[in-house]
Amino acid sequence: MSQLRLNPLTGRWITVVAGRAERPSDFAPRLAQVEADPTRACPFCPGAEDATPPALATYPGEDGWLVRVVPNLYPAFSGEEPLSVTNDGPVFIAAPASGIHEVLVISPDHEASLADLGDDAASLVMQAVRDRMQEHASHSVVLYTQAIINHGPEAGASLAHPHAQLLGMPFVPGAILEEEAGFSRFEGNCLLCATAEAELGDDVRVVVDTDAALVICPYWSGTPFEMLMIPRRHEAHLTSTPESEVASIGVVLRDAMRMLRDQLGDLAYNVVIHTAPFRHNRQFHWHAHIWPKLVSVAGFERGTGVMINITPPEFAAAQLRSSPA
Repeated sequence: MSQLRLNPLTGRWITVVAGRAERPSDFAPRLAQVEADPTRACPFCPGAEDATPPALATYPGEDGWLVRVVPNLYPAFSGEEPLSVTNDGPVFIAAPASGIHEVLVISPDHEASLADLGDDAASLVMQAVRDRMQEHASHSVVLYTQAIINHGPEAGASLAHPHAQLLGMPFVPGAILEEEAGFSRFEGNCLLCATAEAELGDDVRVVVDTDAALVICPYWSGTPFEMLMIPRRHEAHLTSTPESEVASIGVVLRDAMRMLRDQLGDLAYNVVIHTAPFRHNRQFHWHAHIWPKLVSVAGFERGTGVMINITPPEFAAAQLRSSPA
């Protein structure tokens, strides 16, 4: 059973998951091949469906499934136990890591990535994320669901086959609380609506501009070639966005990743979707962060939380826009 432990210095929860050390890639060098045995059959490839728990959802294509959702074999969050805090000492505060942890296999093609998906497949990935978030919201113990894509071992991918993860947790993570505070501090209608309008006005950090969404290298980029996807429709919750627009946003994200690969090659990256916590009605505008793994987080960044970006976002956006993708 996973356990939450509170860091009293920051007020943030961390998750201790001892069982995940059973994964063959844990503690191995990140630049080494992720799979310990490259001859072992991939559990996410077509024909190996019995290697995973039964699918929670399957999205079919013409020749079989295109997207498949299964429970994570090594869950960081599991169970329906309410968040009950225990004190194991004067500064030792713990709670059960209840919740949901799922894997979303984004393609039947083992060698593919988000950048390789066709329009229909890219749309299905985002529709599946929306569907699973709606399911997570029906569990009272789940207060927030984090959707992520880790591409490449340097980004934390434990299997090479393209997949995303959905983690429904019994608390609202600190990063989301900080963003909610940013929205509440902004003296205007919506912080990200205003950001989109300002970036379109400057027109130097815009990467993709469609009716569904805007992708920019934000003015405050903390890492090289960082991108931010802002849906055109103002919705706090991803689940409130119409299915057709969510599908179009999947294609927008695919296009952004193609541009990134065209300019920088098949590098590692994290795609992180931030949506308002379930049952929160505060000011928010759901969005996605794209963080290419081009630099390491060193001692200064770790110690201060202040990022040092050696690539101006204006330069990064110009390079990405020049992509033929």
